[in-house]
Amino acid sequence: MKITAIYTSLLALVAAGAVHADTAQFREAFLAGEVDWAAVEAQAKDEGSVNLYYWGGSDLLNVWMDRVVAPALESQGVELNPVRITSTKDAVDLVLAEQNSGASEGSVDMIWLNGENFATLKRQDALFGSFAPLLPNAANLEWNPEDERSVLNLRDFGVETGGAEIPWSGEQYVCAYNADRVAAEDVPSTFEALRSYLEENPGKFTYIKPPHYIGNTFVQEAIYAHNPDGTGAEPFQQSSDQIPAAELARLITPGMEYLRDLEPLLLDAAGGSPRYPEDNAALDGLFLNGEVDFSCTFGLYAVATGLATGSYPEAAQQFIFPEGHMIKNKNYLAIPVNAPHPAASLVLANWMTSVEAQASKLQQTGMPSGIDSWKLDEAGAKAIAEASPGLVGVEQDALDANAAPDTNATLVDVIEATWLEYIERDSSDPIETIVARAYENLAK
Repeated sequence: MKITAIYTSLLALVAAGAVHADTAQFREAFLAGEVDWAAVEAQAKDEGSVNLYYWGGSDLLNVWMDRVVAPALESQGVELNPVRITSTKDAVDLVLAEQNSGASEGSVDMIWLNGENFATLKRQDALFGSFAPLLPNAANLEWNPEDERSVLNLRDFGVETGGAEIPWSGEQYVCAYNADRVAAEDVPSTFEALRSYLEENPGKFTYIKPPHYIGNTFVQEAIYAHNPDGTGAEPFQQSSDQIPAAELARLITPGMEYLRDLEPLLLDAAGGSPRYPEDNAALDGLFLNGEVDFSCTFGLYAVATGLATGSYPEAAQQFIFPEGHMIKNKNYLAIPVNAPHPAASLVLANWMTSVEAQASKLQQTGMPSGIDSWKLDEAGAKAIAEASPGLVGVEQDALDANAAPDTNATLVDVIEATWLEYIERDSSDPIETIVARAYENLAK
């Protein structure tokens, strides 16, 4: 009997409340295009709940989840169970542990992630499959590979998404300065200008400590800017299988040397040890209190949101830094292969990519839209535009003109390990040796 016939019979029983359709069979039928959306919604009501694992460090986001997302899902017969975690890797590890135990159903229905975490799940065949283009709201995203604007929907840190995650939010690494403390003519636009500023104003800058992803991003931008071939981010789009360790070491050495040379000019370095904040909240506190003059983070609307919440100094302004190397990406929602409530997960993913969800998320949390404005009708595009908290001190065209892609996910761990050994531990080993060691660990 064909899967369509089997699944049609199951759906009839589901509608009658007689059975919970087998999750593996549902997955196979949905990915084959043999389940219409009405049937997905019917099974989602039968499943009754969905477990969303996400970083819970933002009060604004947590309130939005509770007050907006939960009621929206409840109206569709699904209860949202928000599982707030401190590290996305914890959810990934849980999925893999349950998968390796042989359990047909795990605990995690959906994870907010990108980069290495997505690459890890993909490498372990732990993803639900190519669900994203099959959702009704997939129409709000650009999937045409011939359109260069589709790249962030089709590739995540250089790794092909294959439709196994759906974009939920967008971001760009943007720096801010305190205009009460820094004259406009002294605002740096390059890494060399930053060093010159710190030579005159030592201790007035720091960046978030790797392996935090925001710290990793600052390191990657420094590497792009100091690429000895002058090709910026281009070679770092290759995977570790495509770029030999010795070649990667050659490309990252000037950037790493710059960062080591910058250390004596960073916050508290005069006391013998530079201070690297552990996360956004710590850096925001330093910036607000005037301990540093700049704050660099993923935050297209961070200044507008920070001014509204009082977490940024009143004179905060965004600026273009570093020219040509401001990493821009998206983050996503992925469904594990062993999700216990797959239909409810699909319903959640679809709602999260609606204009309604994206506009309210943008307005209430300052998190940029993950859907593509050019794919929306006039009313939808207007709703997203009106929800924006706004930019402070920069124009969108300038941000777009200086955007750069993320480093390939398979290289991120290598670059991170190199920073930790060469910068934090002040290793005397050559960078080529450190990178070779990191490649060996990657292969294990």
